[in-house]
Amino acid sequence: MLRLFNTLTRKIESFKPIKAGLVKLYVCGPTVYNYAHLGNFRAYIFADLLRRYLEYRNFKVKHVMNITDVGHLTSDADEGEDKLQKAAKKERVTAWNISKKYTQQFLKDIAELNIQPPRIICKATDHIAEQIALIKKLERKNYTYKTSDGIYFDTSKFLHYGELARLDIAGLKAGKRIGMGEKKNKTDFALWKFSEHGKKRDMEWDSPWGKGFPGWHIECSAMSMKYLSETFDIHTGGIDHIPIHHTNEIAQSEAATGKKFVNYWLHNSHLIVEGQKMSKSLGNFYTLQNIKEKKLNPLLLRLILLKTHYRQTLDFSFKNFDEVKAIALKFLNFLIELDFVQNKKNNNLRIKTLITACRNKFKEALDDDLNISSALAEIFGFMNEINNLMNGLNTDQAQEIKQFILEIDSVLGLIKPIYRQYQEKINKLLEDKAIKSLMLKRAELRKNKDYQTADKIRKELVKKGIVINDAEKGYKVRLTEIL
Repeated sequence: MLRLFNTLTRKIESFKPIKAGLVKLYVCGPTVYNYAHLGNFRAYIFADLLRRYLEYRNFKVKHVMNITDVGHLTSDADEGEDKLQKAAKKERVTAWNISKKYTQQFLKDIAELNIQPPRIICKATDHIAEQIALIKKLERKNYTYKTSDGIYFDTSKFLHYGELARLDIAGLKAGKRIGMGEKKNKTDFALWKFSEHGKKRDMEWDSPWGKGFPGWHIECSAMSMKYLSETFDIHTGGIDHIPIHHTNEIAQSEAATGKKFVNYWLHNSHLIVEGQKMSKSLGNFYTLQNIKEKKLNPLLLRLILLKTHYRQTLDFSFKNFDEVKAIALKFLNFLIELDFVQNKKNNNLRIKTLITACRNKFKEALDDDLNISSALAEIFGFMNEINNLMNGLNTDQAQEIKQFILEIDSVLGLIKPIYRQYQEKINKLLEDKAIKSLMLKRAELRKNKDYQTADKIRKELVKKGIVINDAEKGYKVRLTEIL
């Protein structure tokens, strides 16, 4: 049975969905005021692994993710500018332009990282009515109060406030966590913010309390409950969301419904860069664009972000690319070797047993709170064993093994796209007229047993990016630089 670490209980628990066979999953999405950074992508790749594995285990997953395109202020104290409004001033466009630009870029980025798109992507600006309706419900239940700058949630009236984060509310310093202003309690938070008097915002709406815009937290409660129901299975996000954003989601949702909001809270740990916090001032703030500028394959970044357990701090370095390139090449060369098996008569009776054993150990590892390092170790062990048996395989067995690796990759989301890139690149090279001419010439020389001249052409082909290894029947073709 799948077991997951539930932040709410601080325990690893057996996973049991509310409805058999169906998992309702909500993933905290990006605030689209700038490019997403590597720390953001770690959260989405973790959620992608979770979803892929649930689907591998034959669950149907209803995956919902929000797009925060309004209401996320620059301060956790419900102060400062809206991040989109601030970005709009900087880029001299409207907040709507900023939202569209960075939403499109985010969706393009996750596609390049082979992150599956959520079943439902919901924008905060498309769900203002739902957010207002939820605030009105809280108002009717006497959980809200009005200040000069907005409508606030009274956390003192929600008895379990701070349970997720284990907050010591009595000892919490107002200046450290949240500014007081007109708030009744240190932890109270904005549900609706009023537009500044005399100023027109790009994004503002009429409401029962006055013109303004929603607070950051209310969108996730309103949209998750709309698409997944008032109680659902899993909510994910980074650990930085635990003390404020997710704590506030629980409070406003459960206050409104009187029901438990989420059964399993899963949080990924931080990404740091060479031992330091990622920040623009340190020059170590990286986006996918920065990775691509260095001519690095985004799928290798996926492997870097994937292979460390989600609850461990990930220390990123560009040296990581050398390590994961070796891993990717191991997978790729294994598939290529299987493609070159041409024997029809061999028959190794151990193959089906080895595949079944590896499949079971792979699932056993991931059932243990998505223990990806153990799962990868099982696959590598299987590949090493098969490599020792390669000469005894027949064509059908080789393809059966290949299909098993691609089956496993439905969880990893890595091998198949890299293999496809390899095939596209090698096919393109083999269609090059100059290379085709050299290959034909070399074949003719070998036929005439002029191996010395043929070897010179082989070296010339290496310079053009192709390695030819002669086999019993024909030859094997590889690239000199695959990724």
